[in-house]
Amino acid sequence: MVSGTVGTGTALGAVVVSLLAAPAQAAPSADTHGADTRQVAATAAAAPDDAGLRAILRMARTQGAPGAMARIDDNGTVHRLVEGVADRATGRTISTNDRFRVGSITKTFSAVVLLQLVDEGKLKLDKSVNSYLPGLLPDDRITVRHVLNHRSGLYDYTNDMFARTVPGFEAVRNKVFSYRDLVKLSLKKPRTNAPGAAYSYSNTNFVVAGMLIEKLTGHGVGAEYQKRVFTPLHLTETFYVHPGTAIPGRHANGYLRPDTAGAALVDSTKQTASWAQSAGAIISTAHDLDVFTSALLRGKLMSAAQLTQMKKWTQVNSNTAYGLGLRRRDLSCGISVYGHTGTVQGYYSYAFTTKDGKRSLTALANTSNNTTVLNTMYRTLESAFCGKPAAKAATAKAAAQAATPGAAPMERHEDIAPGVTRD
Repeated sequence: MVSGTVGTGTALGAVVVSLLAAPAQAAPSADTHGADTRQVAATAAAAPDDAGLRAILRMARTQGAPGAMARIDDNGTVHRLVEGVADRATGRTISTNDRFRVGSITKTFSAVVLLQLVDEGKLKLDKSVNSYLPGLLPDDRITVRHVLNHRSGLYDYTNDMFARTVPGFEAVRNKVFSYRDLVKLSLKKPRTNAPGAAYSYSNTNFVVAGMLIEKLTGHGVGAEYQKRVFTPLHLTETFYVHPGTAIPGRHANGYLRPDTAGAALVDSTKQTASWAQSAGAIISTAHDLDVFTSALLRGKLMSAAQLTQMKKWTQVNSNTAYGLGLRRRDLSCGISVYGHTGTVQGYYSYAFTTKDGKRSLTALANTSNNTTVLNTMYRTLESAFCGKPAAKAATAKAAAQAATPGAAPMERHEDIAPGVTRD
């Protein structure tokens, strides 16, 4: 079943957040004034393409997602589109009001807290992690900035943990790890590069970020998320649940694609997400993520100086750059959008906003380990921010690629676990 509604909602400005490493190794660079100008002009010219979004959500279903949905908050106007089911057992239609596991979008929340601590004078980005957490890492040259922009060289322990999808997941579904347990798993393997030498996406970095939050505040990360982000932004549907296994309230179930072709999907909804924690354990809704990304880019969560630091980019590939826990996507129409992608067993999610925070999109498919679905859901950005012409071109490109045997993937992605699904 498909449904779509557009209506007027509350403007977001009144209110104060896994896993493929791309090979590009460009040096960080700041945003340019020209990119900002193109974005403002394009956003004003192109309304969201609801028909295109519906087609994308339908396609994700045909490719294996039980359900898919998207919500756009466009400067007071709300677009809601859904396709398929939230729960295969009951057949309940998925809703844009459903809670879900946001995966690596959690990283942006963690970065926000640390940048607030910089504003408070409790943390310095270019200081060694070991100066705050003595003896944790094998190299004193690894700085706080390096962990936030994935240039530390710390190996991603999830590569081994989920080398086999279902057995790997079942082995940790109910397991509780300490942060140090996870860091030790990483340090069993050689580092991928010298500190600062290259970009290499790793969940280990944001495990270290969580440790920094807890050391500097004396509180758990959940309490700091609540105090510093959830409560000020009135994110009443957003939670950090660890080590509990259930998603509270009405939610979309998550379904993990098995390793064996033709085998049944695995309901992965209930899990500790302890393997992720400050790298990926937040639960939220489309509305709350739209509020969050909008507030972040509008400068409501940190000083202008720290938001500038957050947007010092490392180019990852032709259309993607990474800052400090924040991703920039450069779209076909000249618009750049800002946010993060998320993957946790059973859920693919996108949460992005324009540079002025006036148009925000959150999209979800309740499946994972399916790169075809992930590539399809990426196209929601084109429909939401570029409108009909760009969405039509993206659809044609996808169709041409699908018809070409052995063609390379349309898009390289980073937030995929396990590594065996990497493009």
